[in-house]
Amino acid sequence: MSTEKLLSASSISLLGFGLCLFLCVHATAGEDGQTVPGAGHLVKKGERQPIISTGFGEVSGVRVSDGNETFNIHLITLEPNSLFLPVMLHQDMVFYVHTGSGNLSYRDENKRENTTIRRGDVFRLGSGSVFFIQSDVGLERQKLRIYAIFGNAGEDLREPTEYGPYSSIRDLVLGFDKKILQETFKVPEEVIEEITSGRKPEAIVRGLPGTQEKTIREREYQFIEAVFGSTSIFSIFETSNKDKKKSKKFNIFQEKPDFENCNGWSTTVTRKKYSVLKGSKYGLFMVNLTRGGMMGPHWNPEATEIAVVLQGKGMVRVVCPSLPNKAECKNARFGVEEGDIFAVQRFHPMAQMAFNNETLVFVGFSTSTENNHPQYLAGKASVLRTLDKHILAASFGINETTFDRLDNGGRD
Repeated sequence: MSTEKLLSASSISLLGFGLCLFLCVHATAGEDGQTVPGAGHLVKKGERQPIISTGFGEVSGVRVSDGNETFNIHLITLEPNSLFLPVMLHQDMVFYVHTGSGNLSYRDENKRENTTIRRGDVFRLGSGSVFFIQSDVGLERQKLRIYAIFGNAGEDLREPTEYGPYSSIRDLVLGFDKKILQETFKVPEEVIEEITSGRKPEAIVRGLPGTQEKTIREREYQFIEAVFGSTSIFSIFETSNKDKKKSKKFNIFQEKPDFENCNGWSTTVTRKKYSVLKGSKYGLFMVNLTRGGMMGPHWNPEATEIAVVLQGKGMVRVVCPSLPNKAECKNARFGVEEGDIFAVQRFHPMAQMAFNNETLVFVGFSTSTENNHPQYLAGKASVLRTLDKHILAASFGINETTFDRLDNGGRD
């Protein structure tokens, strides 16, 4: 994600008439943006598809395309003191904790790990991991909200599974008949009878009493009981102390922003900052624009960006690269607000602007865990300054004097 060019919306005029044609948008709250198929791809909050809904939480999902690839994003919302029952991941999962706090327990490569999660945390779980989440009660009784993206690991070229990103552990285990289960787990017949006759719970249930004060061992007993209606087969999931290790976490709000000025700040989470992302397909970024602030025109040469608006309202402008057939792509301008999700394909120039009376905060996933080195149109890092101005003037069809005014107007 771009991290070097944050401008006041009022400074657009300094870039000269050439860039004004590209960006000329009067951004005021209440102005409706037009979604044009092509360069930008927008999914409004109301277009999310419900996946799970209970009295203790819900999961909704969207599939958003950049015109070339489709991305699967889930919003997991847990009421205070609620439990998202164990699932097995079919794909890599990278997630961001938007609000609230809780406890994440998971098994990955024969290791059992438990860690607290809270607002600003970034986490990755690999395909094949089994996990469950318990939300805290907390004095503020704040909901635990998590945005997650799913996909194959960076070097995994297999087609995504058609069964969704995860499956219930209970369904996977109890899909076998009783004789196979008894022979597999080497337990008495009455144990298998007990777990197969248990009532199937909903995917999100009330939190288990006293979970936050219990030891890890007691939580695991409760986990087994919640899934199977019995603790008789606890030994199946038991591991020795040597298998336990402390999880490494990354919190956006505990890190210094990559770039910050009076118009806002931005930061990226790459595998260099967070080693757990090594091997993952996705990195993460966050942009916080003050009222009237703008992320200057730029494009990303390495990665597509999929962003979720966390707060405020604003406008996004996306420009198509040159194509032999212009009908295949149209420049797009659309308004965004809290809960909307938008995607911009690599090599497509874009700019994001907060309304004059609103801030605009969005978090997003990048299809690269490397530093992306975005290319800017203006400023000290302008890609135009790497080219001969005589050639550029000829490219724009203007004289060198006019181009000098354009170039000087865009200097920091």
